[in-house]
Amino acid sequence: MPIIRSSHDADITAITAIYAHHVRHGTGTFEIDPPSYADMASRRDDVRGKGLPYLVAAEGEKVLGFAYCNWFKPRPAYRFSAENSIYLAADAHGQGLGRALLAELAAQAEKAGVRKLIAVIGDSANAGSIGVHRSVGFRHVGILKSCGWKFDRWLDVVLMDKALGWGDGCPPGP
Repeated sequence: MPIIRSSHDADITAITAIYAHHVRHGTGTFEIDPPSYADMASRRDDVRGKGLPYLVAAEGEKVLGFAYCNWFKPRPAYRFSAENSIYLAADAHGQGLGRALLAELAAQAEKAGVRKLIAVIGDSANAGSIGVHRSVGFRHVGILKSCGWKFDRWLDVVLMDKALGWGDGCPPGP
């Protein structure tokens, strides 16, 4: 039975491989060249250094997927909004892991002070990602038409969001 837990340094090899598969074969990310192990380790360190969650779904030692969030934009007014990312291993789809990872990510992001999670989903035909976000309460807020070029075609970006905790129902705390 898979568990959701905080990522460890030992997970970086699997995280790098999972993401490389999506870069090479998918439209959920607009990266063209897979990042190196060092790049992925640095990205994870950046997220964790900000006090934000970086999670994995694992069965024993095998990492089946990962999810994290990072601040949406660097300007101070955005300091309560984070963009989420979630990727599953090719053989881990259809098991409910995406939903479990995203739900736990939202819970941990809320504890970290995030009031709004934002999904920036590559490809309006990415039914899996759109569906998993919808299943945990994200709402569709827009489409940026033809803003990415990958695999010799234009791709849209689907924007979805989810309020966390009090959302915009009151000012943030200290």
